Amino acid sequence: MAVVKVLSYNIRSMRDDTAALARVITACDPDLVLVQEAPRFFRWRKKLARLASASDQVILTGGGTAAGPAILCNLRVTVERTEDVLLPLTPGRHRRGFATAVVRIADARLGVLSCHLSLDNDERHDQAGLLLDRLAGMGVDHAVAGGDLNDRPEGRTFRRLAENLQDCRAVKPRGGEHTWTRDEPHRRIDAIFATKGVEVLGCGVPTDLPGVTDTDLRAATDHLPVLATLGIPAA
Repeated sequence: MAVVKVLSYNIRSMRDDTAALARVITACDPDLVLVQEAPRFFRWRKKLARLASASDQVILTGGGTAAGPAILCNLRVTVERTEDVLLPLTPGRHRRGFATAVVRIADARLGVLSCHLSLDNDERHDQAGLLLDRLAGMGVDHAVAGGDLNDRPEGRTFRRLAENLQDCRAVKPRGGEHTWTRDEPHRRIDAIFATKGVEVLGCGVPTDLPGVTDTDLRAATDHLPVLATLGIPAA
């Protein structure tokens, strides 16, 4: 079994304190970072590359090519393949997409997906179905998906995902629960999910890690991050 640390983080297009953002990511020491609201427009690759470098990561996939979701990783990760997926566009709404990859870490093979779902209830529910279909079609035994769901655990989109996947925070709570807003956290709208067979060793907002300060968490972006430690069976 490979122990893998996965961080999911809405970084609000790096419009806040990017030094604090890099410090939070670095302190969490993740193998994979599932990013939402990565820079998408002018020189977006350069901006995302600077964040990756400052937090001891490299760009794996996504960003502007996935309409915002991206995946960063450390050098422990071997990339098998990547694919950025644009979801059907509803006129008048934001374009949404998935950043996806299949990777190997130690002896484990893992599908990975970063998402940022719609603000519209019906569209969001449909996108959850597309997410489940995408994971099922990746050709892997084990997968992890994370992101900004724009839905709470009692919502039908969140429940649709939790009924088919493990809601890592619910399985093994660790750290804080609520991810929004940063100043007065009162909602859990960001989450990490894992397929059956993945062992969840702990998941939550990393408020109790050395080097992760409340000041940096509040300054980095408008969401709080979610960190999951997972045990992935060997391939």
